[in-house]
Amino acid sequence: MDNILIIAVSTLAGLGLIAAIVLYFVASKFKVYEDPKIDEVEEALPSANCGGCGFPGCRAFAEATVKSAKENKTIDGLFCPVGGNEVMQTVGSIVGLQVEAQAPLIAVVRCNGTSAHTPAKVKFEGVSSCAFAHTLYVGEGGCMYGCLGEGDCVAACDFDAIHMDPETGLPVVNDKCTACGACVDACPRSIIELRKKGPKDRRIFVSCVNQEKGAPAKKNCEVACIGCAKCVKACKFDAITLNNFLAYIDFEKCTLCRKCVEECPTDAIWEVNFKPRKPKIVAVDMASEPVIATAEKPANSSEDNQENTNNKTSE
Repeated sequence: MDNILIIAVSTLAGLGLIAAIVLYFVASKFKVYEDPKIDEVEEALPSANCGGCGFPGCRAFAEATVKSAKENKTIDGLFCPVGGNEVMQTVGSIVGLQVEAQAPLIAVVRCNGTSAHTPAKVKFEGVSSCAFAHTLYVGEGGCMYGCLGEGDCVAACDFDAIHMDPETGLPVVNDKCTACGACVDACPRSIIELRKKGPKDRRIFVSCVNQEKGAPAKKNCEVACIGCAKCVKACKFDAITLNNFLAYIDFEKCTLCRKCVEECPTDAIWEVNFKPRKPKIVAVDMASEPVIATAEKPANSSEDNQENTNNKTSE
């Protein structure tokens, strides 16, 4: 009886030893080495895990950054929008590479279809979701391209950088925006775009995405782009293109000269955070004194744009 017990224990011990040896060699063969710099890069990141960098989280971004630095000797194309240039400089120092600074971006709402500009023709009663409403109808004002006003972009933002204006029914982006792009992805009508903040936080863009011809577009919204091409002709820098009856301003080429703003007949082009235009002096006739005529389109003050970076200049 004792011999049987000894044999059983010895057999189990032998099997255990063999299994341990096999596991050791398997683990050695398939061992995955993880660069310690990954942990350093991850620690330097803001831990927002917002996906704005194009990766599912900060850990994945750190892994991709270290891998690119090791294999390609560059991390161009990899950027953390939440951390910005300061964080990316720290990341660059960890992986031993120079990181070129990028111009800061901000989300802009390319729609001015307020209740005043596009009166409601129908009343939507259903799930408070832009994605859901988009599948059912064109919109209360009749514009199939305009903002639906149900706040999907607000729900998608993790930084309290966007909210719905109860008076206009449109999203408003504030200075907390990190350009993570969550609101851009959440909008089913693609009216939110990431653009350069611009010098002194100034920017000019077409606040419309309507691709209908002029008459139908204007019928549904009085401030819609009608594709007249006046802005294209006014721009001397080839910064404005016209496709499908819709003008678009390339922020990489735009010099912020504002000539296009003056030419737009429907006030579809916004200028944000510019100083008010100087009054124009107009001579009535040779015998009369010069009189001052108020400029038609005074620009928004920076104070007005503190709350709403997309406030339309009144022209």
